[in-house]
Amino acid sequence: MPLATLDWILIGSFFAIFLLIGILVAKRSGKNTKEFFLSGRNMPWWLLGISMVATTFSADTPNLVTDIVRQNGVSGNWVWWTFLLTGMLTVFVYAKLWRRSKVLTDLEFYEMRYSGKEAAFLRGFRALYLGVFFNVMIMASVCLAAIKIGGILFNLQPWECVLYASIITVVYSSFGGLRGVIFTDFLQFIVAMIGSVWAAYHIVNMKEIGGLDKLLAHENVADKLNFLPDFSDTSSLLVLLIIPIAVQWWSVWYPGAEPGGGGYIAQRMLSAKDEKNAIGATLLFNVAHYALRPWPWILIALASLVMYPELTDIGDKFPNAVMGHDLGYPAMLAELPPGLLGIVVASLIAAFMSTISTHLNWGSSYISLDFYKRFIKPTASEKELVGIGRLSTVVLMFLSALLALALSSALSTFAILLQIGAGTGLIFILRWFWWRVNAYSEITGMIVSFVMALFFEFTNFGLEDYEKLVIGVAITTVSWIVVTLLTRPTDTKTLAQFYNTVTPYGNGWKPFKKVAANASLPLKKTNDVFTIDLASMLLGIVFVYTSLFATGYVIYGNITGAAILIGIAIISGVTIFSLWKKRKRT
Repeated sequence: MPLATLDWILIGSFFAIFLLIGILVAKRSGKNTKEFFLSGRNMPWWLLGISMVATTFSADTPNLVTDIVRQNGVSGNWVWWTFLLTGMLTVFVYAKLWRRSKVLTDLEFYEMRYSGKEAAFLRGFRALYLGVFFNVMIMASVCLAAIKIGGILFNLQPWECVLYASIITVVYSSFGGLRGVIFTDFLQFIVAMIGSVWAAYHIVNMKEIGGLDKLLAHENVADKLNFLPDFSDTSSLLVLLIIPIAVQWWSVWYPGAEPGGGGYIAQRMLSAKDEKNAIGATLLFNVAHYALRPWPWILIALASLVMYPELTDIGDKFPNAVMGHDLGYPAMLAELPPGLLGIVVASLIAAFMSTISTHLNWGSSYISLDFYKRFIKPTASEKELVGIGRLSTVVLMFLSALLALALSSALSTFAILLQIGAGTGLIFILRWFWWRVNAYSEITGMIVSFVMALFFEFTNFGLEDYEKLVIGVAITTVSWIVVTLLTRPTDTKTLAQFYNTVTPYGNGWKPFKKVAANASLPLKKTNDVFTIDLASMLLGIVFVYTSLFATGYVIYGNITGAAILIGIAIISGVTIFSLWKKRKRT
């Protein structure tokens, strides 16, 4: 559908604003690596929280949700809703620990927590593995969304989509650093939310849909509205709910939902003013990410089942598009009128740019600080390191665009990424609380999980994705635990320095306290507030889930159910606040 002049003016205006922000902060961001990669460690919680939300609101996210809803209904979203457990663990347990570490990147953590050549190898290898390989995979999946949206809305060829979508993002990301990314994220989030809510309202009220009541009663939609999978359908229940809750959330490394924090979430926490702002940022992120954003996407996905009940229906209307159920979202956007279409397209472009810019800055920090400075040129000046970061930004974008041309489905890419990280999540949780975890633990987990992912990708045993995930988690977890127990612990002095800097808590450090005492290494005393933090985490999970489903009940017209859930959410929130005050006095 061709865009009107008004649409192009709106889109062009947002592009100009983003470029202006990057140019305005370029001088300050280019001063040194702390400014370029951590925005001077002086960011407030609300700006960082919104930046986290904007980053995870990528152009492929509504496509992914649409893919899920069309195939598995609303309850299919549990494959990512369960990552809330990881998120709340980060809020109440790990955010303060990351901020206390004062590292520049989460990979610097490796040589703070571990010792020897194995720690140096782990840092360098992970810099390339995560910063280049894994990061390029993620950005390619985001570029795939740009290809599908561009193919439908602009009738562009795939290579044209990735070329046009990349240029401006690379420019302001390389100039503005993390500060530019965070400032543009704030604007991008506002635009993206306005666009998605307005689009959902318009689409639901189109004459072909007939309003909310008719949409929810439609034969293609009525059986897809449940919040929970059908408990009589054992297969669906296992795939959509049991495996994600029992295994996936703690065992899988996935960007934005890393067990124990990490990646660009850790980068935001490290750039916070203090521990309090780091905790506040991650709390705001999890509330907005899970409770605020999903419903406009879900409504549009449901509407697409009325307009395009079969995948072939979309293909008949948009023959140039790359086929997949995730096309349901951009196909519905093509029905929007001029003006609104421009805002929505601008919001999708904003979503794309916020995610890509974050991954570019995050990945370039690994290349510049954790690889180039650490292993290639330790004497490199701050100016040179910023230059390497900017050059890395361009290279990473180029590789991502190339890979995007080979991908086909948002949901299949999501499954691949989950499989690659299967079994490593527990390491990232326990390395803070069990002194015996060492560099060999992480090396083993990383290698075994990757080998298992390749094995399942190129062999055919008729296994479902969830079966591959469970097998991969089991083999990887057993492998790294065995290696941990068979290899020597981290150097005692290194562990003592780590303990005194971060002051972790838990019984997993009790044996080390005896080791440190025998070595005459003094350790700081810590307050055992784990019970309070665990209770806060569980209440936070209740608060967000009840808020999420209360919104759903309001949409479904179940006011009684919504009122009950809102009451539970309020009680949970008040109790969290009371526990937090008690924790501060402890």
